[in-house]
Amino acid sequence: MLACTGVTDMKKTGAKLMVDLLQAHGVDLCFGYPGGAILPFYDELFHSNIRHILVRHEQGAIHMAEGYARASGRPGIVIVTSGPGATNTITGLCDAKLDSIPVFVISGQVATAAIGTDAFQEADMFGISIPVTKYNALVKNVDDLARVFEEAWALCIGGRPGPVLIDFPKDVQQNQTQVLHSEVDMRPALYKKPAITGDVEAFAAALNKAQRPLLYVGGGAINAGAARDVRTLAEKSMSPVTMTLMGLGAFPGSHLLALGMPGMHGTPWANKAILECDYILSLGARFDDRVAGNAGDFAKGAVRAHVDIDAAEFNKRVKVDHILHGDLKDVIQAMLPYVDNIDRSSWVNHLDGYKHQYPLQYEESEDIIKPQRVLKTLYEITKGRAIVSTDVGQHQMWAAQYYTQDEPNRWLTSGGLGTMGYGLPAAIGAKLAKPDDLVVCITGDGSFQMCIQELATIRQYNLGVKILLLNNSFLGMVRQWQELFYEERYSESEWQYNPDFVKLVEAYGIPAMKITHPNEIGAGIEFLLHDNGPSFLEAVIPSDEKVFPMIAGGKDQKDMIQFSDVQKILAERALKK
Repeated sequence: MLACTGVTDMKKTGAKLMVDLLQAHGVDLCFGYPGGAILPFYDELFHSNIRHILVRHEQGAIHMAEGYARASGRPGIVIVTSGPGATNTITGLCDAKLDSIPVFVISGQVATAAIGTDAFQEADMFGISIPVTKYNALVKNVDDLARVFEEAWALCIGGRPGPVLIDFPKDVQQNQTQVLHSEVDMRPALYKKPAITGDVEAFAAALNKAQRPLLYVGGGAINAGAARDVRTLAEKSMSPVTMTLMGLGAFPGSHLLALGMPGMHGTPWANKAILECDYILSLGARFDDRVAGNAGDFAKGAVRAHVDIDAAEFNKRVKVDHILHGDLKDVIQAMLPYVDNIDRSSWVNHLDGYKHQYPLQYEESEDIIKPQRVLKTLYEITKGRAIVSTDVGQHQMWAAQYYTQDEPNRWLTSGGLGTMGYGLPAAIGAKLAKPDDLVVCITGDGSFQMCIQELATIRQYNLGVKILLLNNSFLGMVRQWQELFYEERYSESEWQYNPDFVKLVEAYGIPAMKITHPNEIGAGIEFLLHDNGPSFLEAVIPSDEKVFPMIAGGKDQKDMIQFSDVQKILAERALKK
């Protein structure tokens, strides 16, 4: 064997080589949907030890891969055919790109001679997927396959993780090659952990100097496996911690120093901490517009510092005073010897006072089910131990507020893209990654219907996914904005028809229950959790229930609307009328 080139006396088809490369990298599970252009690969897969999960839609496959990756820390593998099979992955690729999730897609393609002829089920996946992948390639020569695979794999998991796609023509799958392995043919800076760039001592000195520091932790802390390091830094410096939607679980939410989520629907005390801190340190967070709505005024009175593995994030939205480029875990460990033990109990107690002064609020009812109460009850009964996936909308924000996360990799949600339909397949992926763990999908009546066909996948593989549907017969978040900012013009946000969800879920062979009264909440959740199999609970909630606090788009923390403000807003509007 010539190790430098990967050439051997053996020959393999491209399909066989692709399967072998996957297995060599420890892949034992993939999600997919076969079709004509990918059949040679599926034929080789049949003879392998890789378990294949047959989905009902390719979008379901890629969201399952995202959930699997998020829960396991390993890349999620997706196999699809050409044309619509491949294009159906675009939403998931974009979702994974924005949330830095390692997903590896292999898409079938028409034979190389037919490319460009508008052949049956031909689509230019190389061109289409460029903006939504970290790396993509169209393999036209089977001798290039090993090199392309290794490059794709290295970039999928290296540095800031993300999605990759290999477009795999049918004839390349069938052709034979003697080039069976390859070295990665890229600059190491593209896929290896970067050396720390920046002044670590000065970075630590700025934290030591602060009287009111705040750690602002994002999903990068989870990707870096740095949750313990973040906790050590917070406790040593006695710095309060706020976590983005993607960073929930990177620091224990029940910890004395935890402030919960900041931003548009964040906790009042997290948002007030941003207004009052004199130093804010972003750890793997990107100052996105849902937190820093008005980028110019974000933490205006504070020294701003940023640690990230992706140099493109520095000063992209919010200008910062200190920068450290590197792997977050490495950076924190380098900083810790220079970080002083400082008593900041007055700052911590001040923010703790806000927790009592401005608690998360909603109006209880003896007659109708309030979603906040449902989620609080779920948290209490499960003791916060479930892996939780969500779809996108009001239920997502309520779940973030009321189901506290104490560990990383147990909160699965679509952050950057905000993809309705993500929650159910992501829960399936998580259950396959962690079969012994309780996995609960929290969804809404709009989101649930977007990938509802994956109920068949749950039933086929007998996966114990628990589904909690909060049904308000509206696109709830759209309605909330229309009520507050569009003078109650509910343009196309109400469902004039919804199916009987219980009958529909039971048609898939999954036990289902519906509750309509607060007295039924406890029994409903007990039903949901009573055994290890799949189950479904629908809770009917009021259509006018809203998520608070709230910061409107483009506004900042000082413009936060709290529960107590909304009646005043609506009353003032009525007077104007």
